[in-house]
Amino acid sequence: MNRGAADTIYALSSGNPPAAIAIVRISGPAADRAVEALAGRLPEPRRASMAMLRDTAGGMLDQALVLRFPGPNSATGEDLAELHLHGGRSVVAAVLAALGRIDGLRPALPGEFTRRAFENGRIDLAEAEGLADLLMAETESQRRAALVLAGGALSRLVEAWQGRILGLAAQIEAALDFADEDDVGEELPPGWSAELDALIGELSSTLARPPIERLRDGVRVVIAGPPNAGKSSLLNILAGREAAITSAIAGTTRDLVEAPTAIGGAPFLLVDTAGLRDSHDEIETIGVGRARQSLEAADLILWLGDPADCPDRGRAILVQSKADLEPPCSGADLHVSAVTGAGIDSLIALLTDRARALLPREGEVAINARHREALAETLAALEEARAGHDLILASESLRHARAALDRVTGRAGVEDMLDALFGTFCIGK
Repeated sequence: MNRGAADTIYALSSGNPPAAIAIVRISGPAADRAVEALAGRLPEPRRASMAMLRDTAGGMLDQALVLRFPGPNSATGEDLAELHLHGGRSVVAAVLAALGRIDGLRPALPGEFTRRAFENGRIDLAEAEGLADLLMAETESQRRAALVLAGGALSRLVEAWQGRILGLAAQIEAALDFADEDDVGEELPPGWSAELDALIGELSSTLARPPIERLRDGVRVVIAGPPNAGKSSLLNILAGREAAITSAIAGTTRDLVEAPTAIGGAPFLLVDTAGLRDSHDEIETIGVGRARQSLEAADLILWLGDPADCPDRGRAILVQSKADLEPPCSGADLHVSAVTGAGIDSLIALLTDRARALLPREGEVAINARHREALAETLAALEEARAGHDLILASESLRHARAALDRVTGRAGVEDMLDALFGTFCIGK
């Protein structure tokens, strides 16, 4: 179905019925006409009104609460209406069918309400990405980070940077206008370089923050060590479910077993690996190779072997995993038992503490790969402006910096990714 700005769209915007209440949204130039057709009248804007909804034959559909939001001051920037229905399947189906029989209306595509909000200037691209993250959030930390982005924190930061870069560019233009030809490049006002340095420092600091992808995908914790060290048992107790097969037989785990989980409100991806040893078994050898590759990609390592054999002490927590069966190991950070539960609380506390340094801080703007690419280009342009001795070239570098920032908020150069982004939204959003 082709999407058109002149179309009026409708969709169920609440959860699938049955439910106590179901909300159907209508957006577009025929929204008022649709409301009048079903309710028999046009309620006052922005005031909830009870109405008996009827189909085109006069048959009763539902006693509903009707709200109207004339554009452009609506969520989508165009005429918008909401029908708050009783949430039964038959009620929702009947109302959607009645809307479908009204000329000029069609069902919305996934994310189309939000896309219209973006195209009509009600939100920018960074805020839309925050909404997408909020829809996908499964942990408290993911929810909080998404709310910061959806609330416009990054957009406001970019706007402030844009204003400061524009101010620096204006000072260059003034210097070019009033300088003699022999003086070009030597008449910048005091403080220009300091302001540019401050901007470069802020962008560098933002780019150095932990990426939002780690918050989405989880801190990757690889559990590694020799065969029969208790790796699978430890993964199961941390994941809170039987995610990996456990056995007293050495070499039971031959491939990576991944278990996404939330610990202390933070997302983790726990990875069980094959025991690290030399083997003549072809399948086990492949599993050991994958285990070593997984270690290289780990954010944190739970090492269950001899501390002297730990492949990366900086990322590792040294765990003696069978503390109920073996004497204490002096080189271990923690002594735990998946059988008795001893030391597990201490391990969880240490994991969440380590994860805190790897995840975006609460309330801080977290940026994704697209943001980082645009900000890195902005930073490079600002550094070019600082390094150059020609005011005209410096002015051009500042122009490039502003253009790169435009891509963060979607003002330029993002058409190729809009369908992919809004396609991740549910129908009705």
